[in-house]
Amino acid sequence: MAGTLYLCATPIGNLEDITFRVIRTLKEADLIAAEDTRNSIKLLNHFDIRTPMTSYHEYNKYDKGRKLIDELLDGKNIALITDAGTPGISDPGEELVRMCRDEGIRVTSVPGAAACITALTMSGLPTRRFAFEAFLPSDRKEREGVLEELEKETRTIILYEAPHRLVKTLGLLAGRLGENRKVTVCRELTKRHETAYESTLSDAEEYYRKNEPKGECVLVIAGKSREEILQEEKEKWEDMTIEEHMKMYLSQGLERKEAMKRTAKDRGVPKREIYNYLEEIKREQ
Repeated sequence: MAGTLYLCATPIGNLEDITFRVIRTLKEADLIAAEDTRNSIKLLNHFDIRTPMTSYHEYNKYDKGRKLIDELLDGKNIALITDAGTPGISDPGEELVRMCRDEGIRVTSVPGAAACITALTMSGLPTRRFAFEAFLPSDRKEREGVLEELEKETRTIILYEAPHRLVKTLGLLAGRLGENRKVTVCRELTKRHETAYESTLSDAEEYYRKNEPKGECVLVIAGKSREEILQEEKEKWEDMTIEEHMKMYLSQGLERKEAMKRTAKDRGVPKREIYNYLEEIKREQ
């Protein structure tokens, strides 16, 4: 009978944030697969966990992943941990989970800390709907594609960023999403010097240009408001006359009444206003 892969969440800063269940699972597992064994040994020693450990990271996730699958198929239970937080979120654990699913191996999550959720809940921005993007892609073309999608995103956006790239990323986001877009920059989460800096993208860029950031950062950014979207839609038609607007719909085969209705909706005015305008033009002709 195959074993089970346990996705064990580890603290993102404060060691007290580990759960009793995670500690028990790590002690009872046959093997712990860690993103960085040098980092994880400190955690294991702190909680007196003696379980054997092996490395599993971005650069060996396919070859080592296959070996871990073989051990799971042999009946071993394996606990997967990342450097900090929940495995499988923006890390190679995602690939191991997929491989397990393909082989019919049971996967379960032992929940705990996650930087994205921790930052979101303390950001002061809407939490009901959010989009997690992790780190922006390093490839320029791929990054441009993501930014183009984010420009239209109405949900709260969560991004990860390294401190040495924070200023550049804030500037990039300000240029694409708008300088006045609200953002909360969370750093050193759960640690002694934890901060949640509420600002706009432009002001945050200026602030961190003068105050060098330290520690991994989570950016929580307000989504595009529906008011902004409606205003942009309205402005889109301002370069077109009402007659041209009507002709556009009439050329699509719409009846005059329906064309007036849609024109009025696009321009954010009552249908009667469009009717009166067209009648006035007709009289002048």
